Amino acid sequence: MSKSLSVDTVLEVLKPVQDPELQKSLVDLNMIRNVQVEGGQVSFTVVLTTPACPLREFIVDDCEKAVRTLSGVEAVDIDVTAETPQQKSLPDKTGIDGVKNIIAVSSGKGGVGKSTIAVNLAVALAQSGAQVGLIDADIYGPNAPTMMGLSDAEVMVRQGQQGEVLEPAFNHGVKMVSMGFLIDPDQPVIWRGPMLNGIIRQFLYQVQWGPLDYMVVDLPPGTGDAQLTLAQAVPMAGAVIVTTPQSVALSDARRGLRMFQQLQVPVLGMVENMSYFIPPDAPEKCYDIFGSGGGEKASQELDVSLLGCVPLEMSVRQGGDQGIPIVVEYPDSASAQALRAIAQQVAAKVSVAALVG
Repeated sequence: MSKSLSVDTVLEVLKPVQDPELQKSLVDLNMIRNVQVEGGQVSFTVVLTTPACPLREFIVDDCEKAVRTLSGVEAVDIDVTAETPQQKSLPDKTGIDGVKNIIAVSSGKGGVGKSTIAVNLAVALAQSGAQVGLIDADIYGPNAPTMMGLSDAEVMVRQGQQGEVLEPAFNHGVKMVSMGFLIDPDQPVIWRGPMLNGIIRQFLYQVQWGPLDYMVVDLPPGTGDAQLTLAQAVPMAGAVIVTTPQSVALSDARRGLRMFQQLQVPVLGMVENMSYFIPPDAPEKCYDIFGSGGGEKASQELDVSLLGCVPLEMSVRQGGDQGIPIVVEYPDSASAQALRAIAQQVAAKVSVAALVG
């Protein structure tokens, strides 16, 4: 005998449907809400753990199939929204009001495209519907303002309850602060460690960030004061390590990865940038200028995820110079598609860590 169509029977058939990342029931996770039944019309809301969920369509499809097994169902209306979970606080670290997850983007050496990855990661997350901030913590070489089209931005300083507070600049859906906003374009930053520590803490705690799902921090290359300051100051969702396929870059990336592990910061995975070159006049071809397979091999040896491989295209460089990230200017390009997939992987890993970590 078939069961009558009701809210309870809808929840019952949805209970076996699991979040693929968490391997737990959507009902038990309170991801199924606002169930309504009117005649043969069934509607409910699926609350994902990130707007950038890579398995969104898969989850919705499984939910609809489950509900349609009930007798009397004529139509299924599923609304999809997201609530990004917040990383758990740590007793020895001070979180940032309103900021749920802090993600570091780092590299063992310069020249691997770390800032390009950080900028496009932040913008891709914002494109998914998340609220995103970007800290350009590369104090000695602040290039992110150029890449974000904010070279001429002026950051407002106002008095807050605890002293001066910066108003972040904004473009491409992302709030941002950088040393580049505070100095002349040709002015070098000749600072020792304590001064660098101070400005990074100011960027963390003395900026009017407002509510953010993700704060992406573009760190300088290496394993120095900036990395140590960030890891010791705030609870971090994890770090993304950027490398290229060549051996010298991979060697430095390994050291950077081990540094975060020693500082007890989760490593979300590695990104292999400049994986291969796609010539603009022959997009069907690709050339392994810096070798191939290095990122995959290193990720396997180090037991971390390879989040994705980003090809080298002239439009990536052009977009960076013009202040229009490739995920904005050429969203259908191979690089943009790879970067969006990386953003989805990062968001998924951050949500899993927040919910089960």
